[in-house]
Amino acid sequence: MLRVVLLVVSVSWLLGDSYARADEALRSEARTAMTRAVKFFASDVAVHGGYVYRYSDDLRKREGEGIAAPETVWVQPPGTPFVGQSFLDAYLRTGDASLLDAAKSAGHCLVRGQLHSGGWQAHIDFGADLRGKQAYRVEPLRAKARNLSTFDDNKTQSALTALIRLDAALGFKDDKIHEAALFALQSILRVQFPNGGWAQVFEETPDPAKHPVKRANYPESWPREYPGGPYWFWYTFNDNAIADTIDVLLLAARTYKEPRYRDAALKAGDFIILAQMPEPQPAWAQQYNFEMQPVWARKFEPPAITAGESQGVIEILLRLYVESGDRKVLEPIPAALGYLERSKLSDGRLARFYELRTNKPLYFTKDYRLTEDDGDVPTHYGFKVGSKLDSLRKRFGEIQALKPEKLASKRESRYVLSTNRPSDDQVRSVIKSLDSRGAWVESGSLKYHGKNDDTRRVIDSETFVKNLDVLSRYVGAEK
Repeated sequence: MLRVVLLVVSVSWLLGDSYARADEALRSEARTAMTRAVKFFASDVAVHGGYVYRYSDDLRKREGEGIAAPETVWVQPPGTPFVGQSFLDAYLRTGDASLLDAAKSAGHCLVRGQLHSGGWQAHIDFGADLRGKQAYRVEPLRAKARNLSTFDDNKTQSALTALIRLDAALGFKDDKIHEAALFALQSILRVQFPNGGWAQVFEETPDPAKHPVKRANYPESWPREYPGGPYWFWYTFNDNAIADTIDVLLLAARTYKEPRYRDAALKAGDFIILAQMPEPQPAWAQQYNFEMQPVWARKFEPPAITAGESQGVIEILLRLYVESGDRKVLEPIPAALGYLERSKLSDGRLARFYELRTNKPLYFTKDYRLTEDDGDVPTHYGFKVGSKLDSLRKRFGEIQALKPEKLASKRESRYVLSTNRPSDDQVRSVIKSLDSRGAWVESGSLKYHGKNDDTRRVIDSETFVKNLDVLSRYVGAEK
């Protein structure tokens, strides 16, 4: 019996030692692959430390949300902040200094793209023919230079998030990164309206006398034809602009121990409460004029109740309750959930837009005429959205029942970097797909280079970030 036990122990030890050697061999391969991939992306792909969405295999063609000039980089995700934070995440997991260097290069690129108004636009131009048209802070403010920062599509918020996280990782010792982050935060506080909302774009400080605090209300009438004109100065929920702004302010409050940032985020909750429309449609519009009435934005975004953004607003309110524990931010939710449930289409989805008061679903024809018929809608925009109501209702029930200590735990968990170890097969697949240059190349085309473009193989920033995440979590597991 003793010999059997000793034999089993010996075999187990040998197998364990074999597995350990195999594990370390794969980890070594992953480290090597990660180093090669980062070197290629940060040296050969980057322009002034920044990135766009997609490249042709030979790097001659580049595009973000449009064709990118040779010395233009993108801010809007999945551009420079998105890639820069992937370097930072990988550094925090592995401690590899080359990753921090790559993150710093992306951060300094963002500093050079910050506007005098405090935020960012969709892209940053470094070419001499384009750069002078923008009001970048690192240069003197020129007359007629474009100085409109934007919250649209997570542009300013993603850039600022990247800088705040990088600032903390550097121990707040990089003066340019630190100053740019604080200036952007001060600018966001400066342009918050008295009611707690923000516009889609910002430059000047709003005059409180011109923006009285009011509750949302229905206009007596509204134009059925698109009136044109600027819409980006109105209060807006479109494209989760306020949700992203709240998130970055809460991150800043945590990082800098500055209560003003948290206060501004909670004040945005006051705006959300004010913006809930009265019965019979107790949900939210995409944008409101300064009388707090729904208004047109783009030619396919009418004054209406929006099911898409309304579901997003409910998620914001749940987030704010986790942060604050103040039950007033939960009060709008039951009525909104009930209204949206009553508004479901026959297939279980929701219309993006519902007519004010009548609640009829609204659509557009391909030539942008407003209609109640969904048979000829443009394909570039979601005029119907999936229902998240079951999930929202469940989360609402769970969150409102949490005790204070559980709320605090949930609050903390939002800032924990994922270190879940991926499977060996995932890691091998990522390593195998790396080419001789250190590039992940895949089949694909370029969206904005025209129908006759012959690109069939592309390098995609989202793929790079996804694969770097896999490798860094695997390599970091040994720490």
